[in-house]
Amino acid sequence: MTVNTGQLGRLLFLAILLCLLLGSLSARLVELQVVRHDKFKRIAEWNTQSFSLREPRRGDILDVNGNPLATSVPVKKVFANPRFIGERYPEVARALAPLLSYSEAELAMRLRPIIVRTNEQGQAVTNAAVNLKRKLSVEQWQQVTQAMTQLDFNLEGRKLSRGEKAFYRTLRQKAVYPIDDQQRIYPSKSLAAHVLGYVQEREGETNNIAVNELIGRDGIEAWFNSKLTGIRGWRVTEADNWRREIVVYREQEVEPRAGLNVVLTLDLVIQHIVEAELAEAMKKHTPISASAVVVRPRTGEILAMATLPNYDPNQPNKAEMDTMRNRIIADTAEPGSTFKIVVISAALNEKVVSLTDIFDCERGHWQFMGRPLHDDHGGYGSLTVEDIISKSSNIGSAKIAIYKLGEQKLYDYIKAFGFGNRTGVTLGGEVNGRVNKFKDDKLMISRVPMGQSVSVTHLQMVMAMAAIANQGKLMWPMVVNRLQDQNGSIFTQYHPQTVRQVIGEDAAKQIIKALKLVATKDGTAAKAALDRYTVAGKTGTAQKVIDRVYAPGKYTTSFMGFFPADDPELCISVMLDEPKNGHYGGEIAAPIFKAIAEQAASYLKISPDRPEPGAEVIAAGTAGERLSAAANND
Repeated sequence: MTVNTGQLGRLLFLAILLCLLLGSLSARLVELQVVRHDKFKRIAEWNTQSFSLREPRRGDILDVNGNPLATSVPVKKVFANPRFIGERYPEVARALAPLLSYSEAELAMRLRPIIVRTNEQGQAVTNAAVNLKRKLSVEQWQQVTQAMTQLDFNLEGRKLSRGEKAFYRTLRQKAVYPIDDQQRIYPSKSLAAHVLGYVQEREGETNNIAVNELIGRDGIEAWFNSKLTGIRGWRVTEADNWRREIVVYREQEVEPRAGLNVVLTLDLVIQHIVEAELAEAMKKHTPISASAVVVRPRTGEILAMATLPNYDPNQPNKAEMDTMRNRIIADTAEPGSTFKIVVISAALNEKVVSLTDIFDCERGHWQFMGRPLHDDHGGYGSLTVEDIISKSSNIGSAKIAIYKLGEQKLYDYIKAFGFGNRTGVTLGGEVNGRVNKFKDDKLMISRVPMGQSVSVTHLQMVMAMAAIANQGKLMWPMVVNRLQDQNGSIFTQYHPQTVRQVIGEDAAKQIIKALKLVATKDGTAAKAALDRYTVAGKTGTAQKVIDRVYAPGKYTTSFMGFFPADDPELCISVMLDEPKNGHYGGEIAAPIFKAIAEQAASYLKISPDRPEPGAEVIAAGTAGERLSAAANND
């Protein structure tokens, strides 16, 4: 067979053309399979694979007896897919508006399909996800699903095509759908709000997936946020063209791990007692604020910590910033006469004075370095050290500091009691307070003993008083008892910790003996006395410093004490900022202490150290009757 030149040329052309086509196809295959492999792999995975995060339940905050103070309840985030609703959005809006707290017109606008783009085939693509409700209870969601399944669209009697049947089935079952969520609830509302703190919802992104997480703000919620949060789970599975899971092809299923529960040392009942009494004080004396702390001296466990005004952590966005501050640890003030316990206990511990030593208190007026120092209540003449405490003599305390203790020793004891440093309580926002070196101001040694020229937090002051009650041992303030999982198994147990031995047991016993006189008719806090318990305590009335000047008529008033005095179970401190209708600690704060102490003692069943009033008379009468009967028998 002879092949002419024309045929040969055509064959050659076809061969070249075929080679070019095959080369082009090979190049395209290389581009798709090698160069752009990762891109198309991601697209394929996005089209066929579904990855979802599973949020863990936030742990609870419980009181020492297991009562919930903060808990998380399951709720639903409700979304709608307008693609599945189509032109039927008015009917859906009419059915769901009352259940989702929308007006019918507003919900209809949200459910109406909106064109967001055009696909490669030129078809309009509508929006596929509309957030309808953030926090819907499980019961409310059940009402929504029931309303969706009962939608009839006036279809009765109509003959529907297969496609129409599929459309309405999808609309009823898939058009409105939930995502599991949780809501933080504080069952007792504002109770212990400054200890608990609150949470905020923060939007974020993990693996290109939008997530909302609860973040602790203030208090225990913030301090233990990582423990409360838990660990996310996830699910990797295959999805169909509608992005619905094909369960049989589920590849990974990792359950979320719930957060730990934080069990506090707070007692819900005592916290309620304290806040109720402070609320009464707010009504009666209208101070800027009123605060109280109840602590076990031997362990440092805080049973109650409250400051008013407060706020509802369920609605932190409605609270004023000033009410959200935990003044007990975040505010400082000059302590006033309660600070005398530091000076007297230091001098007793150094054995430079005894309770019977006598000091001339100058009838209430004394000059030191050309500056006057005064005592209230008309002043006193000669007082023993014991009386200097019970009658709260500024002059007597100053003389002990100046002539017996000295600047360096006094400064060392102030620091040893914990002033000028944070206590380390597991709550955010704590401040150091202020303790200056005496060398900077030679007048300071006469002022510090009466609680001036030094600033402290309420918590620092009550822990110092608790140290005296605890045989001179300063304890770390405990707010958290333990961390435990959802089954109650203990993850971390916290134990009482001694910070240091500030004064010896003998010195502690001596100052306690003096502090017992404070809550008697001859002391400054007769209104703090309890019928069945011996109280040891100290009053404080400090003139406020505003812009570095003592403000006339403005006082911080306090009383802190413990009982039973020789074997103390509770130490209670009460402080009011600028009270009206009086300002002395013995008149204003002491009755609040008494009211809290009586109720707390009854609730905790603390054994009395004094006989019931009238018991001595009854006992004497009974003994007399026995003697009379015996005489008659004779």
